[in-house]
Amino acid sequence: MPTTKKENIIFGLMMCVGMVVGMTTYNLIINDLIGVLSLQGMLMQFALGFVIAFLLESFIVGPLAHRIAFSLPFDKTKRLPAILALSCCMVVGMVLCMSVFGLVSSYAANGLSGVSWLSSYGSIALKNFIFALPFQLLIVGPIVRFVFGKYIQSEPAVQASQAG
Repeated sequence: MPTTKKENIIFGLMMCVGMVVGMTTYNLIINDLIGVLSLQGMLMQFALGFVIAFLLESFIVGPLAHRIAFSLPFDKTKRLPAILALSCCMVVGMVLCMSVFGLVSSYAANGLSGVSWLSSYGSIALKNFIFALPFQLLIVGPIVRFVFGKYIQSEPAVQASQAG
């Protein structure tokens, strides 16, 4: 796990890239927008989603999720419960926030005819949560933690051992 501010930023960037690519692709598929949106439109959705997700993760959801996860009653010395608690809190917070982005994007693209904002938001959030939780716990989280631990976090130790 990240131990410095720089590592925390890199870890957050890696998680955001993985989750935004997956969630954007998922939402394009379930809304039948593959082939409807241009490649430029899909890339714009990804870029905008990434910027918003990274800002939310860094300044709002991340700090709040850390406070909530580590206030839960579990053995904080064990890695797996800490990862699961933090990941679940992050997914809940990010889904609730990014579903607003999805709702606004949907409204901008084709409006909401005869459907309430609240009903649409609930539907979007539920669909996103159903995909995001297992996607984070089983795919993105493990891959990012592996890559981060192997190539990012171990970098200072390698440089220090070469200097001595």
